[in-house]
Amino acid sequence: MNPNTSSSSPLASSSTSGSSSWFSGIVRGRKSNSSTMAIKSAVTGGGGGTVGPINRKNQFRGIMFKYGSKPVQVAFKTGDYKQQVVFIGGLTDGFLATDYLEPLAIALDKEKWSLVQFLLSSSYSGYGISSLKEDASELDQLINYLINKEDSEGVVLLGHSTGCQDIVHYMRTNAACSRAVRAAILQAPVSDREFRATLPETAGMIDLASKLIAEGRGSDLMPREANPDTPITAYRFHSLCAYMGDDDMFSSDLSDDQLKQRLGHMCNTPSQVIFSMADELCRALGGAEKVEIEWGNHSLSNRTDEAVQAIMQFLKSGGPNGWDDPWT
Repeated sequence: MNPNTSSSSPLASSSTSGSSSWFSGIVRGRKSNSSTMAIKSAVTGGGGGTVGPINRKNQFRGIMFKYGSKPVQVAFKTGDYKQQVVFIGGLTDGFLATDYLEPLAIALDKEKWSLVQFLLSSSYSGYGISSLKEDASELDQLINYLINKEDSEGVVLLGHSTGCQDIVHYMRTNAACSRAVRAAILQAPVSDREFRATLPETAGMIDLASKLIAEGRGSDLMPREANPDTPITAYRFHSLCAYMGDDDMFSSDLSDDQLKQRLGHMCNTPSQVIFSMADELCRALGGAEKVEIEWGNHSLSNRTDEAVQAIMQFLKSGGPNGWDDPWT
């Protein structure tokens, strides 16, 4: 049970105040779509027995759908359940970003949870011209879709690498749909700034980015040598590389006060941190559960079983029976 969502909390009072609750403002008559239901019936084998979420290695079985108006806003869901784990990848990631997603989909299906993978404007090579603000807006659209079209009873956000920044930023926005977030899992939150600081060109490029931003040209592209892999704006480069930039949330040289300033709002969200920096991060998150997986690499591709075990233990310990239903 989440102590921060007790009967006296704003969440509980707002969701039990009758037909004028915030949730009724989001939902606009969930109508069954015959074509969608036909697809779901085919995936689950009609009225017969269900089929697992994995066909064979690297072949997921599920439903692909559009969750927003942009061409890139596509999502893929395995399992047809009312609780979803939403995976948010890091820089350059897209579908099937980490090896543990396959066994995780199987484990979630057994516990009647769906796994949702989705594309953002920042997916693959798009991160350089995007931002945490845009990611948060698109994540909110996805959760809105799950509420309205899939009758969601709550989601758990699972971030990998820079996807962890997306979760922290999204929860700070306090968007209406963020109330559907039952918990957050941060897998390998990293400091892009500390890595970039090891590159000789970074300091000069930060100065250039700062100058462009000061001139109101934050959306201008940086020189190619700033980020050879993909075009990047002055704002995004500064966000990722500068001290206390918008993306600078997990650096090891941040003080406890700075971490609390950036992460403290997460104290109301049950959280788990997997394979990350030292204990100060968990304290700043309000006492998050910490899991260290020995010898695990950044994506835990060499420790997929341990990764899935940690995630599932967290889910089982908190929900669906332990966490408060976000709607009631």
